[in-house]
Amino acid sequence: MLLLNLLFHPMTIDSSITTNKLFNNTMDAPQLHYLVREPKAKSDKNKSVILLHGVGSNEQDLFGLADHLPDDFYIISARGQFALGDGRYAWYNVDFSTGKPVFDKEQELSSREALTKFVAEIKQKYKLDEVYLGGFSQGAIMSYSVGLSHPKEVTGVIAFSGRILEEIQSSINSNNDLTQLKVFLSHGVQDSTLPIHYAREGKSYLEKLRVKLSYHEYQMGHQINDAVLKDLTIWLAGK
Repeated sequence: MLLLNLLFHPMTIDSSITTNKLFNNTMDAPQLHYLVREPKAKSDKNKSVILLHGVGSNEQDLFGLADHLPDDFYIISARGQFALGDGRYAWYNVDFSTGKPVFDKEQELSSREALTKFVAEIKQKYKLDEVYLGGFSQGAIMSYSVGLSHPKEVTGVIAFSGRILEEIQSSINSNNDLTQLKVFLSHGVQDSTLPIHYAREGKSYLEKLRVKLSYHEYQMGHQINDAVLKDLTIWLAGK
């Protein structure tokens, strides 16, 4: 049974996988590195899932999900722009020592802006009709922030074991085409890193925004398992 946790899982990358980096429009802006698996099957639309890892991991981690996702999608996995150590990255620094996540707001904003540009660049490069931005833990947080702030840029958001930052909620315009945004939310009821109340609070908030929400709770911890991927695949196939 597949269990993907917060920790980085190294894997071998074969020759059919492309490693890339995209530069933002300004010369001094950070660059995002990413891996891409091109579609194995044809479709009437060009579709992609862009995956964002959690704290302390890198672009190889969630890329391991590629073979578990629909064959007619581009699967793209991006690397966080802040290095924590050898092969370890984050979208922003966060401190859990107080019992509640305290994060670097400037780094979060920097990553949100970089990811918004990255999505636009990816859409143009691969001529995409649909983009689903998703991630695990901190990657889910970033996916929420980008998707809710810029709903016209993505078709949907995929949130594995994440939360919606309170700090961005006041800036989200509920009339900004959010009723067309699709959201897949999965969370473990035994999650001790980001407890289930974050998912349930997110559910209530998203329902108020009237997004197209697919909400799922699982008997698991801070991870992704086979049941999550099965439900996600069904959700993606129904789009």
